[in-house]
Amino acid sequence: MARTLTVGALVSGEGTTVEALAEMAAGGHLPVRFALVVADRPHAPAIARARARGLPTLVLPTHGVEPEVWAARLTQELEAQDVELVVLAGFLSILPRSWVERWQGRAINLHPSLLPRYGGPGLYGRKVLEAVLAARERTTGATVHLVTDEVDRGPPLAQERIPVVPDDTPESLRARLHPVEVALLAATLRRFAEGSLPLPYAETGTAVPRGPGEPDSRR
Repeated sequence: MARTLTVGALVSGEGTTVEALAEMAAGGHLPVRFALVVADRPHAPAIARARARGLPTLVLPTHGVEPEVWAARLTQELEAQDVELVVLAGFLSILPRSWVERWQGRAINLHPSLLPRYGGPGLYGRKVLEAVLAARERTTGATVHLVTDEVDRGPPLAQERIPVVPDDTPESLRARLHPVEVALLAATLRRFAEGSLPLPYAETGTAVPRGPGEPDSRR
């Protein structure tokens, strides 16, 4: 039986993924409680969306702040809310190694591709979608993975695949991928709440659940 998982979210942009997950939780369809939504950018629309849903928020800019000082403050705020699992949903700052080590096995990231393809420093958001289209991939998808000190290289926890259609643009691909990302992240959070994924997570060698389609994203 699932318990209620206490989650903290790190955001930088629109915050539509966290908003969708919070709506699912409020409706009793997802056993999580968003204890804190943290933005690294003062004017991130994600903060307004979170506040509109009544979620606790914090703006913690990285600009002009020593990374270790910033990391310590972030940990302090998350621990004050008894956060069990941290979710990066459109979070663009590179987390300091000390923070990653402190939250090892308790931080996950959502990435808009089938990692390890189209991941790593500088590949995020629209840039990922543009790279997929430029390579004329026939399929793409989303990945939820563990956060490590190598960007987008942590162990994958779940992936889902969608087709790329001939007339796709970054906007149309994003519109079709977003609900898939939300569902994939929700399913992963549910697995943590139910205990089928342990906290802290330790890699066991179990195969990563994938969506329908080819075993990888090669053309």
